[in-house]
Amino acid sequence: MRAPFLKGSSPRSSWHLFELIGLVLVFLSLLILLFAPQSLSSFFNTVIAEVKPVVVDIFLTSEVGMAIIISVIFGRLLERLGFTDGLIRVFVPIMKWFKINPSVIVPSVYNILGDINAAGKISGPILVKANATKAEQKIAVATMIQSPQSFATLVLGLIALSVFGINAFPLILFSIFIPIIIVPFILSRTIYRDTRKVDLNELPRFTPQTRFMNTIFGSAREGVELLFLIIIPAVAAVFFFIGALKFFGLWSGIEGVLTSFLTVLSIEPSTGIISILAAPTLAVAQLADVAATIDPRLIVGSFVLANSGLPLSVIFGQIPVTWAESSDLSEREALVAAVIGMLIRIFTACILAYFLTPFLV
Repeated sequence: MRAPFLKGSSPRSSWHLFELIGLVLVFLSLLILLFAPQSLSSFFNTVIAEVKPVVVDIFLTSEVGMAIIISVIFGRLLERLGFTDGLIRVFVPIMKWFKINPSVIVPSVYNILGDINAAGKISGPILVKANATKAEQKIAVATMIQSPQSFATLVLGLIALSVFGINAFPLILFSIFIPIIIVPFILSRTIYRDTRKVDLNELPRFTPQTRFMNTIFGSAREGVELLFLIIIPAVAAVFFFIGALKFFGLWSGIEGVLTSFLTVLSIEPSTGIISILAAPTLAVAQLADVAATIDPRLIVGSFVLANSGLPLSVIFGQIPVTWAESSDLSEREALVAAVIGMLIRIFTACILAYFLTPFLV
């Protein structure tokens, strides 16, 4: 028969940090219920008012949610039709010269053509199959952030540029296509050095052999799962904290700092904040609608920032979860790579806004 615990030998005999925090929360909750019971309901109303417009109005009842599902179907069809294998053949010579696995550029291209969430879902397994190192998978995530997170964002951005009379070709060249090549090179020489040269004959074929009807219906189901099980929970979590900050009166200060920061970077503040917090697609759509009230010199930076892996809910929520499920990266590793990619993108937006704008506007 097992002897009972001696006095003082129980694992619960000593206080744990979270027990202390929990006890403080218990007494704090009692005080709130006794003296300010309405504040709790006010807190929940503030949070719900922040979460509902994004989750329901943007992802459930607007075109954005449907675009995510369709982008998964489109991406899987491209994959089934040999798009990935054709893409690899194009980039093998360049990446071989850089001594990087060419599969690192796959997420960026699927990102442009489809959706950032679908890009991770499709490209993660491709990188694993190509035997990309963890460093190369991190490069792939950071490089993906340099591309527009949906084809709709790029199209609406082009419409906005035409309204302002800005020549789109040099801007797209310098802000979207050149970074796909330059960013992997820079990261492989600085932060993520564990890369290796890969010959084409070392890589497997990436075109799946599934039947076309199975591809269509399977990808539709995959898109729905992605939307409801990963994207919406991640977005709700991010905007929960924004709502909490608003309730405690801290958000207005943060918003003011963001406005000043974006103005210094030569990025139109209102649409820049929408790109960062809500949806870049919505931001570029608003650019064209408010053309008369926006300084044209701020448009280049706004376009570059919007055509990226933002908003923050994607960076801090969707990318870590999606890539942890579909690649060798942990959530933390994917998150750090995404943040590095975001910082590079902000720097790119600032540089292009200051140095390219005089030639375009």
